[in-house]
Amino acid sequence: MTNPSPNGIVLFAHGSRDPLWRLPMEAVLARMRAEQPVLEVRCAYLELCAPDLPSTVAAMAAQGITQVGIVPMFLGTGRHAREDLPRMVEELSQAFPQMRLHLSPPIGEDERMTALMARIAAEALVP
Repeated sequence: MTNPSPNGIVLFAHGSRDPLWRLPMEAVLARMRAEQPVLEVRCAYLELCAPDLPSTVAAMAAQGITQVGIVPMFLGTGRHAREDLPRMVEELSQAFPQMRLHLSPPIGEDERMTALMARIAAEALVP
C-alpha cells in the first residue's frame, strides 16, 4: 500500500526489555498520528526491543516514502546519539539512495523541551 504522503518521521529511542518503558514513546506516536494523519510516523529502537531502525526505514521505503526525519528521543547527546546513530543513518542513506534521511538533534536538547521539563519539575512542590 502506498502512503498518501512521501514524508515520514521515526521516533528513535534506546529500547528496553520492560514493556512499560515503551508507553511514553507510543503515546507520542499516537498523538502525532492523531494530529497529522497523513504523515507516516513510526517508532524504532536501538536495542532490546523491535522494530530496529533499519527495518523501519526499509518498511517506509517499501511504502514509497522518500523523506524521513529521524528524531532521537534522548535527553542528551551520549555515545549512541553522537556516534552510533549518525553511523546507522549514513549506512541507511547508502542502502536507500532514493530516500532523504534527516537526523535531528536529540529532542531533550531542544530549548522548548528544556523549558517544558523545567516547568514540570517546578510543579513538584505544588500540593
